[in-house]
Amino acid sequence: MQNVNETAAGAQSGASHDAANAQHGAMEDAAMSFGNGVTGGYVLDQSEIDSLLGNAFSGLPTREETGMERVIRAGFVAYERLPMLEMVFNTLVRLLSSTLRSFTNGNVEITMESMRSIPFGDYMNMVPSSSLFAVFKAVQWENYGLIIVDSALSYSIIDILLGGPRGVGHAGMEGRPHTAIERSLIEKLIALTLHDLSAAFSPVCSIDLTFERLEVSSRFATITRASNAVVMTKLHIDMDDRSGYLDLIVPYATLEPVRDQLSQQFMGERFGRDSIWESHLMSEILETEVQVSAIFEEKTVPLSTVLNIRPGMQIAFPYQSDTPIPVTLQCGQTPLFEGRLGQMHGKAAVKIERRLVPSDSPHDHREPILPSPASAE
Repeated sequence: MQNVNETAAGAQSGASHDAANAQHGAMEDAAMSFGNGVTGGYVLDQSEIDSLLGNAFSGLPTREETGMERVIRAGFVAYERLPMLEMVFNTLVRLLSSTLRSFTNGNVEITMESMRSIPFGDYMNMVPSSSLFAVFKAVQWENYGLIIVDSALSYSIIDILLGGPRGVGHAGMEGRPHTAIERSLIEKLIALTLHDLSAAFSPVCSIDLTFERLEVSSRFATITRASNAVVMTKLHIDMDDRSGYLDLIVPYATLEPVRDQLSQQFMGERFGRDSIWESHLMSEILETEVQVSAIFEEKTVPLSTVLNIRPGMQIAFPYQSDTPIPVTLQCGQTPLFEGRLGQMHGKAAVKIERRLVPSDSPHDHREPILPSPASAE
């Protein structure tokens, strides 16, 4: 009996030892295979990374917008509400294409790739740090805008203007800083762009866009708050074997003075005004009857005196005999004319001597045609 128990215990311990060895061997094989995979260039995909981490990040819930965020986004200013603005930028594409052909003495094609509304901070976070930032001022609007030239376009323009070989593309190092001469060439490009943009705005309004400064860091090119909405227009400039992007950033605060003109559906729209209806309305207003009061004299008395007035009582006004009685003609509470009290054809009349309507009044300044002096009320 004892031998049987010893045999069973030995078999069980042997089996446990074999299982431990097998598990240890499997771990060593896995480690060797992982090491071979790493040294052999094998890269884990996202599913394998999630599996190794125990799917720790797979169960994160997707964030949904709150109701207030949806309301704010729904009320976000969109450039579609300013139809004439897209026409302005289309005109800029046509003018700038012709200008850059003369500037580079080569073939230049410009296309407007996108135009959308975006918060200023979101755009500045995604713009490449190697870009150049040109700040310009809208003189009549008393506000600023931004032109961003990416590194590919800036170095391509420099290569062409400095006599670089054509047909081989840009082969220089784009990470280096620009020299003073190169910056002056980019500033010339910015000046030409602003001149054409001013010309593109001319059908809508007269505006002077002046170059302010050229910055190499977005931190020094802040022209509005990060949460303010701007119109971002991306232009793709293709010059034979070279190309790049030029972005125009115009805050909505800058466009506020000409919002009415930019909201037109077509050029010359009068916002529903009808000249025929205006003329008819004016003629009807001039034919409208109004009540004109003739004020001889005014006197200020205490309220107690007014409350004690009874039928038959008299209120005395200062008046000297053989002196003209001044009269003020007014409509409602608006004084119109001053004159003297008289008599005509057996009726009381007023001879108008001075006009009281101010010269800057929006009313018509033509003298009224009176067939006879106004009768006193």
